[in-house]
Amino acid sequence: MKIIKQRESARLPTKYGNFKAYVYECDRGLHHLALVKGSVKNKKNVLVRVHSECLTGDVFHSLRCDCGQQIDKALQLIGKEGGVLLYLRQEGRGIGLLNKIKAYALQDKGMDTVEANEKLGFKADMRDYTLGVRILVDLGITSMKLLTNNPRKIEGLEKYGLKIAERIPLTVSSTKESKNYLKTKKEKLGHYIEDEGFVK
Repeated sequence: MKIIKQRESARLPTKYGNFKAYVYECDRGLHHLALVKGSVKNKKNVLVRVHSECLTGDVFHSLRCDCGQQIDKALQLIGKEGGVLLYLRQEGRGIGLLNKIKAYALQDKGMDTVEANEKLGFKADMRDYTLGVRILVDLGITSMKLLTNNPRKIEGLEKYGLKIAERIPLTVSSTKESKNYLKTKKEKLGHYIEDEGFVK
């Protein structure tokens, strides 16, 4: 059984509003972060984004993916309505930063994101949402409106007893660099891609 424990919390003012940051530690020593806006404990249909770490997209605004756009849009919406942004340390769909860059190198040679992960010996998506479920339950959340384009994320959360009352899409704008990536997510991973200008 994976153990998750809340270690510390503090106020975190951002350009999207004032949040409370909760740091959770899992038994592997990784620290995950929940940004909470407003009162969410035992509240029905809380607006939630479960976001897996993407250093290249979230911090450096890489154009290879839509992660940076998604986290910005989620923070805007949660900042207005209240809710939770859960930031899980699952870089590169769970394969880690080094392997993600290795996968990028393979993509530069013509592979898509799924083929690259599999060439490195991984599944297309290695993420585990059980820790996220434990954190959300600890915060007092049982039902939510989930900000996601990923049907597997819905399944991953509902599998452990959380109720998804509504899926709210995160619309992105594709770039020359991200178009094939988004196409692969749609066709091979089953993601809903509601894209401003994406060729469906």
